[in-house]
Amino acid sequence: MAKRFFIVVLDSVGIGALPDAANFGDGDVQANTLAHVAQATGLRLPVMERLGLANIADLPGMKSRVCPQAAWGKMASQAKGMDTTSGHWEMAGLILDSPLPTFPQGFPTSLMETLSAAWGREVLGNCVASGTEIIARLGQAHMESGKLIVYTSADSVLQIAAHEETVPLEELYRDCQLARDILQGPYGVGRVIARPFVGRPGAFVRTDNRRDFSLQPPAGGLLAKVRAAGKTVVSIGKIEDIFAGQDIDLALPGHNNGQSVDSLKQALRQVEEGLIFANLVEFDSKYGHRNDPQGYAQALADFDQALPALLDLLRPEDIFAITADHGNDPCSPGTDHNREYVPLLLCGPRVKPVHLGVRATFADLGQTAAAYLGGAALRCGESFLTEIL
Repeated sequence: MAKRFFIVVLDSVGIGALPDAANFGDGDVQANTLAHVAQATGLRLPVMERLGLANIADLPGMKSRVCPQAAWGKMASQAKGMDTTSGHWEMAGLILDSPLPTFPQGFPTSLMETLSAAWGREVLGNCVASGTEIIARLGQAHMESGKLIVYTSADSVLQIAAHEETVPLEELYRDCQLARDILQGPYGVGRVIARPFVGRPGAFVRTDNRRDFSLQPPAGGLLAKVRAAGKTVVSIGKIEDIFAGQDIDLALPGHNNGQSVDSLKQALRQVEEGLIFANLVEFDSKYGHRNDPQGYAQALADFDQALPALLDLLRPEDIFAITADHGNDPCSPGTDHNREYVPLLLCGPRVKPVHLGVRATFADLGQTAAAYLGGAALRCGESFLTEIL
């Protein structure tokens, strides 16, 4: 019977600070996204609790299970970063030896002049900022002048915000692609992100038309290995952008968590074999970066409620993994990512409920997926396939 391996990334749902968090400039070395959200909100996740979520770590209001319904553990990161790109690439067996460049003082003037000339528009901002804050502060000036709002964060990103009535979406996407082509080498940020918004001064709202333009990943990762084995690779949500469209047969939408869940259902019903790699973005983009534990808790509860319908669609040979790519504790003082362990739950008809311990790298999950789907071994990571079957 055909085999399928699902990797479902709950973006930023970390489960405790890594020992080396302070080495990454992490302002809150006590970060624990899941535990702090649970403590602040009275969070209840009965489905994931049954799977073994509270067996991974102490979570306020949740109990560990004597007989969990899934294999459980947590994973540490070996990549030199704590961002979306490095986290997902590591999961695919592509571990960065050096961090992607960041620009805590904004981008160099000479670079901004080059970008501005390519865009045919001047620039506002060029600073580290929260996305919602900077459009509230500069949105009106942008609409009046036509200048693009450019900003960054603690992550390796260049973000371009523009009102959809001032800069048409296609122009914004074109400008992001121009920036992506220019931002290479020492300026090779992990992602250029289009951040369109709508509304009027005092009531600007970012839309779901965000697009990420990623640096090309190194060759030889999980997606390539699965395709080389003759299996299908399906991406859901921003996975396609994170891997720059490489080695993907079918891309399904996931602009928000609900759409990603719907795409997962579609894949569960229609994809016959291969790797299905999904990202649920809103934990990070809507709630972690905005220090909103209540919204974060509701998003977790919504996913937990949707989970039974997904698990009911599993076929006899399916493996369904739930994990994350980094942390973003909405209860911490800052609005940036945190360097955290990520949870690991694997379920399916053939999966034994065993404790997988602390995995040394996210690549262990990718190595396991490659082994299950008949792909060649990844360059790094240790498969735990024999432990769970």
